[in-house]
Amino acid sequence: MTADPVATFALGNIARSPGDSTGNNSSKSMELEAFWAPFLLLHLGGPDTITSYSREDNELWSRRLLEFLFQVVTAIYVFMRSLRKHPLSLLAIPMLITGILKYGERTLVLKLSSAKKLKDSLYPAPDPGPDILGRDTVLDMDTVTQMGTSTDLVPVRIEKSECSNPKDDYLASHFLFKRFRYLFADLVLGYHEQKESYDIIRIRSAAEAFKLVAIELGFMYDVLYTKATIVYSKFGILLRCIYLFSHIFVSVFFLIIIQKHAYPTIDVCITCVLLFGAVVLEIFSFIALVLFSDWSKLWWTKLKNAKRVSTSCCNCLLAINSKRWSRSMGQKNLISYCLERVSVRSFQNVFGINELWSLTWKDVNDDLQEFIFKQLLNKGKKIEEGGFTVELCKEFLAQRGDYALSERFCLDEFRWSTLDVEFDHSLLLWHIATDLCYYSDFNEDDPDNLHPKCKIISKYLSDYMLYLLIMCPNMLPKGFGEMRYRDTCAEAVRFFQKTVSRASHRSDKSSKIRKACRNILQVNTDSSLERKKGDKSKSVLFFGCRLAKQLQALEFEEDGMNNIEEKWEMISEFWVEMLAYAGSLCEWKEHGQQLRKGGELITHVSLLITHLGLSEKYQVRSRLGIWSAFFAEMLAVIIVIEIASSKEWLSVWLDCDSVSVVYCLLNPNYQPPWKLYVAGIIVALYHAMYQDTGFELLSRRLVKQLQALEVEDDGMNNIEEKWEMISEFWVEMLAYAGSRCEWKEHVQ
Repeated sequence: MTADPVATFALGNIARSPGDSTGNNSSKSMELEAFWAPFLLLHLGGPDTITSYSREDNELWSRRLLEFLFQVVTAIYVFMRSLRKHPLSLLAIPMLITGILKYGERTLVLKLSSAKKLKDSLYPAPDPGPDILGRDTVLDMDTVTQMGTSTDLVPVRIEKSECSNPKDDYLASHFLFKRFRYLFADLVLGYHEQKESYDIIRIRSAAEAFKLVAIELGFMYDVLYTKATIVYSKFGILLRCIYLFSHIFVSVFFLIIIQKHAYPTIDVCITCVLLFGAVVLEIFSFIALVLFSDWSKLWWTKLKNAKRVSTSCCNCLLAINSKRWSRSMGQKNLISYCLERVSVRSFQNVFGINELWSLTWKDVNDDLQEFIFKQLLNKGKKIEEGGFTVELCKEFLAQRGDYALSERFCLDEFRWSTLDVEFDHSLLLWHIATDLCYYSDFNEDDPDNLHPKCKIISKYLSDYMLYLLIMCPNMLPKGFGEMRYRDTCAEAVRFFQKTVSRASHRSDKSSKIRKACRNILQVNTDSSLERKKGDKSKSVLFFGCRLAKQLQALEFEEDGMNNIEEKWEMISEFWVEMLAYAGSLCEWKEHGQQLRKGGELITHVSLLITHLGLSEKYQVRSRLGIWSAFFAEMLAVIIVIEIASSKEWLSVWLDCDSVSVVYCLLNPNYQPPWKLYVAGIIVALYHAMYQDTGFELLSRRLVKQLQALEVEDDGMNNIEEKWEMISEFWVEMLAYAGSRCEWKEHVQ
C-alpha cells in the first residue's frame, strides 16, 4: 500500500533536483536519476494481480486519472530535461513507453471495474420495440406467443452450447459467471437462466458445487480487483510480451554496453536493482498468467476440447492447484468472550484487544459443505417441482429456521424465538441456547459422545453467525444486533463476576465455559422474566437460557427414548436456514467487498442459493409460462373457445374482467386463427408483456386521465386542484425515495 506514495515522492524529488551541475559526478548521477523516472511509472502501474484494495478505489478512478496525467507529465519533463546524446537516453525511451502503458492500464481497469461502468457494460442496447403506429403491421398468434414467453431479459443471451460439457468445472464456472455478473450489477435474469444454472449445480456433489462457486467468485474477484478485463485478451497478452522483451532488452543493453564505471557505484547498484525487479515482476506475472490463473485454465480447457493441443499437457496444467479462498470461517463465542473479559486486565478491554483475541477460525470441511448443500438442494428441487414460481421462491427465501421447526411440529412452541422477533434478536437467542445445550450435552469423560452435527455444524455455524453480526454487520439484515450484543455481554460479564470464583480462572478454558453454562441454566427463567427485565435493556442472555431449557426438554419422547440426535439435527438445519436467509438478503456489493479479504462462507452459500433458483433476482414466470395476467386471460379465452368448438356448443358463458379481451372478442374485424392487428388489441397486449418498454403510450393514457380531471360534473374548472394533486404526488415520491436510501449514501 506504500508503493504508490513512495514512487510519487521519488518522482517528485527527481523532478525538483537541478537539471545541470558543474561537477562531473553530479552530471552522471543526474543521467541515472532521469533513467529511473520510467521505472517509477512502472511501479505506479502496479502488478497485474492487484489494481485496488477496495471497491471504493474503483469508484475513485477519476482521481487516479488526474494522478496519472500529472505523473506522466512529470516523467516526460524529467526525461526531456536530461535528453542528451548518450545511450541512457535511448534506453529510457522503451521504459518510458511501457511505464505509461502500464500506468494507463491500471487507470482504465479502475474505470471499467467501477459500479456504474460495470452496470452500463451489461445493459442491452435501447430497444423501442415494434412500431405500434404502423397500421399495416399484423402479428399472428405464434409471434405473440413467442413475445409472451420471451425470457431474453439480459443483453446477451448466453447459449448453452458455450457450456458444451457441463461437468467440466472451468467451462461450467465461466458459464455461470456470465450470469452472476448481471446479479452483481443489480440486474435480473430470466427463466431459462434460472433453469440452466439449476441443471448445472444439481448434478454435482457438495464438494464439486462449492469448488464451482469458488472458481466463479475467483473470476469476479479478478474483474473487480485485478487487470483481468485487459490482461486476458489477445491485446493484453501482446502487451505482456512487449513489456517482458523490452525489459530484458534494456537490462542486457545496460549491463553490456553502458560504461558503469563512469557513474557513482551506489547509483549503478540502484539501477541494477530496478532493472532486475522489473524483469522478475514481468516473468512472475507471465507465469501466473499462463499457469496459475483460472482464466488460463479456462483457455486451456477450451483448447483441449477443441483438440488443438495435447491432452496430457493440458491435464498437467489443469492439475496445478490454485487456492481461491481460505476455506475458513470466523468464530465468535459470546460466553467465552465474556469470561475472558472477566479474567483479563482492564487495559485490554479498554483498547479492544480482547475483542480481536477472542476471534478464532475453523475450516469449512467436507461434512459442513455436504450438510449445507444437501439442505439447499432439497429446496431447489421443490422450487423446480413447483415450476420456479414467484410465490414458492419467496416462501423458501423467507424461512429463517421456521421450516426446520415446522417439519418437527414444534414451530408454535418456538415461534417466540424465530418469527415473532427480528433476525438479530433470534440469532442471539439461538446462539446462546446452542452454546448452553452444547456444553450441557458435552461429556468430559467421553468428548466424542456428541453427534458430529453438534460439534461441526451447529456450534461452528452458531459462532460464525455471531462473527458476522459483530465483524461484518453490513452482510446481515439491518436491526439492533450490535446494541443487543453489547447489552447481552454487559449482563453476562456482571453475572460471571458474581458467580465465577477466582479459583476457576486457573482451570482450562473448556471446564470454565462448562461451569459458566451450568450456572446460567440454574437461573429461574419462568414467565416473570419479562417483568423483571423490563424494556430498557436489550439483553437476551436469560431469554436464551429459557430457549435452551425448551430445547433440552425435547430430548425425551413419550416412550422415554432419547432423541438427542434429532434435536441437534433440528438445530443444525435451523442455522443453515439462518445462514441462507442472511445470504439471500445481503447485497452483492457487500459480498464483493469481502472478496478482497479472501471471501466469506456466506458469499459462497448465497451464490449457491442463486444458482439453485432460490433468488428474487430472477424474472420468474408464472405456472402457465407467461408474463402477465392479461395474456393469461387471453389464452384462457382461446382455450375455452377451442373446447366449445370441439364439443359443438352453440353458446358459452365467459366471465372475463379484461376490457381489452372483451373488445377483442367483440371486434368485427376479428377472425380466426387469432390474427391480432396493431390498431386494436395488440397494442395493449404488447404493453402487458413488455412492461419495461413502450412508456410513451402509457404516458399518453395518463395525460388523458389527468386532463379529464379538470372538469367536474358542475362544469367548474379545477385545474389548480389537479396541479396540487400532482405536486403532492411528487413530494410523496421524493419522501419515499429518501426513506429507502441508506444514510451512508446520504453522507457520500
